[in-house]
Amino acid sequence: MHLSKKDVLLMAFCTGLIVANIYYIQPLIVLISKEFNIPENVAGSATWLTQAGYAVGLFLLVPLGDMFERKKQILVTTAISILALIGVALSPTFYILQICCFLVGAGSIVPQLILPLSATLSEPSQRGKVIGSVMSGLLIGILLSRTLSGAIGKWLGWRSMFWIAAALCTALLGLMYKRFPASKSAFSGKYHHLMRSLFTLIKTQPLLRESTAINMCCFAVFGAFWTTMVLLFSNEPFHFTSEKIGLFGLAGAAGAMAAPLVGKLGDKGSPRKTVGIGIFILTISLILLYLTRENVIGFVIGIILIDVGQQSVHVSNQTRVYALIPEARNRLNTVFMSMSFIGTACGSAIGLFLWKLYGWAGVCAGCLLLMGISMVVYYTSGKRHKTFHAKNAEKQRRGVERPA
Repeated sequence: MHLSKKDVLLMAFCTGLIVANIYYIQPLIVLISKEFNIPENVAGSATWLTQAGYAVGLFLLVPLGDMFERKKQILVTTAISILALIGVALSPTFYILQICCFLVGAGSIVPQLILPLSATLSEPSQRGKVIGSVMSGLLIGILLSRTLSGAIGKWLGWRSMFWIAAALCTALLGLMYKRFPASKSAFSGKYHHLMRSLFTLIKTQPLLRESTAINMCCFAVFGAFWTTMVLLFSNEPFHFTSEKIGLFGLAGAAGAMAAPLVGKLGDKGSPRKTVGIGIFILTISLILLYLTRENVIGFVIGIILIDVGQQSVHVSNQTRVYALIPEARNRLNTVFMSMSFIGTACGSAIGLFLWKLYGWAGVCAGCLLLMGISMVVYYTSGKRHKTFHAKNAEKQRRGVERPA
């Protein structure tokens, strides 16, 4: 079967609501630190543990989508996330909360099972647009989750947010059971063969290595920014509540609307060029976010730009990666996204460390360094691509000119 617009919309909707599970915690850091009587930077560890759980789930569970029927895996994994969310809501100690947050991350990998499914069922000429549309649901879910959890945290307490999330995922479980199509697996070996093939893909696919390295740096910036931004606005001179801090997610959601456009541009032109544009936009946004750190309007513009840049890099890289080996899309996605979210977790942890030592200036400087690394990877790999294509063109020319 091929995807209709309704199918794509449903996938985007489910993707957005499930991925939101790993971001509800961010605006609630201050409330959690007060309840458990711990420093804010210690409470912030719950954010990167959730993202680390997501990365582990990506690495261990997503490859199974090439081995087992994807719909069943999606339903079982969603059920795991529901139980973990209930665990967070009931956590009697911060230690238990940290464990449950890790499990929430591991159980919220469903979007990374839906994305390969959407790529498999879409027409090749529309693949970038479909991926962009589903990704827009994912990123809007990420960003609006902060707005929702900030408001719920203020009105009903931080635990209520996780009860609501568990209820939402339970409703989605029924919806996906009724509407999602079944799919055939493409891998017939054993699990250890499946996992070993991940390293074969890394070794043999230079484009996968390039895309993953760039994405890892950009996701680290994303994690560092959204984790420490909460601390920036909860302290002097702002003293914003969790509700007000969550509203910044609306600005990010506006930037996330660029995803379908980015995917469409990738279908028509060169996705790699769009990656380069995204790196440039991200760099400019970080400079703006530092310069406007005491100006809310300027900061909002910076948030929009950081999410437009993130979309440009991520959607274009994902389109490139999915085009490599169609029958290995789940495994390609495993390498690509698990490393990306390791980047997010590391970025959050590094951001908290830099915040403690140097404040917002240190966070911005660290993020600019990461963007510098992504630029080096982009331009050095670009030179290798040009050399490779030039050698191939020369071989073809000599073949044509060689007499029979």
